Amino acid sequence: MKILISGITGQDGYYLSLLALKKKLEVHGIVRRNSQKTYGVWEYDPTNKEKIRFYYGDVSDKTSLDSIFRSVKPEMVFHLAAQSFVQESWSNPEVTYDVNIKGTLNMLNSFREYIPDGKFYNACSSEVYGKVEDELQNERSRMWPRSPYGVSKLAAYWTCINYRESYDLFVSNGILFNHESPCRGVEFVTRKISLAVAKIKLGLQKELKLGNLEAKRDWGFSGDYVLAMYKMLQQDEPDDYVVATGETHSVKDFVKTAFETVDLDYKDYVVTDPKYLRPAEVQYLRGDSTKAQKKLNWKPKVKFEELVEMMVKADLERLSRHEASCR
Repeated sequence: MKILISGITGQDGYYLSLLALKKKLEVHGIVRRNSQKTYGVWEYDPTNKEKIRFYYGDVSDKTSLDSIFRSVKPEMVFHLAAQSFVQESWSNPEVTYDVNIKGTLNMLNSFREYIPDGKFYNACSSEVYGKVEDELQNERSRMWPRSPYGVSKLAAYWTCINYRESYDLFVSNGILFNHESPCRGVEFVTRKISLAVAKIKLGLQKELKLGNLEAKRDWGFSGDYVLAMYKMLQQDEPDDYVVATGETHSVKDFVKTAFETVDLDYKDYVVTDPKYLRPAEVQYLRGDSTKAQKKLNWKPKVKFEELVEMMVKADLERLSRHEASCR
């Protein structure tokens, strides 16, 4: 069985590919061409990279997608590609809308045209809830996004539902709450923290500048969440699912745990910088994944403290290896 993954060079694309390879699936991935011809996280795993079939394409360019869909004819499509950095969406809302809304529409149209009997997964985000009204957010909670990114993801979410209902397609949305890993991009706050902690421990950095330390999120492990994605496309009927741990922790909790991993006190190193504050902040998110647990038989395995420790130790190892190679 063949699967096609957009956004295969990101953390979710990486863990999903590893899961698919373990299940003996044929993995195909869409890569946006760049001058360096890099493959994101796959540069650090050349062995498994050789098992993936990559195609240059761009979700904003339907012609490139049509060519890939015609060539691959996958049974399952996982649409993960996005402009997924919330802070960047304030600086470049046009790009965010183009990639996240038009890109999803292009993927759906190619899917509908070339493999209408296949199955399609769309990566949605907890940022669609934004200004929350409930202590726990589930599939029925009101969606009130607070950033261009959140708005774009909400538009893509409803576009998927519209195509599912209008054209009788198997299209499912995964409303994923924050999920991290050692493969997370350095522009995201969790990886920014883990990398800074590792550098401070090794004497390569003196302080860590952050914005709102009181914002609370439901953080899980990407490797757990991609299993939920896969399970969604193993169902007989398409549907939408919240994927979350059900626990919430503040940015300060993440920082504190990260510094404790290397036996340091965060108060000695963390500085609040107003430039990292957002125009409209999402203060609190906590997901209710009861539906996914019951219908998909899915549960998160990695705990919050384990996740933070995993990320800090991975960055310590990377930096130590680099330092050793420079001597």
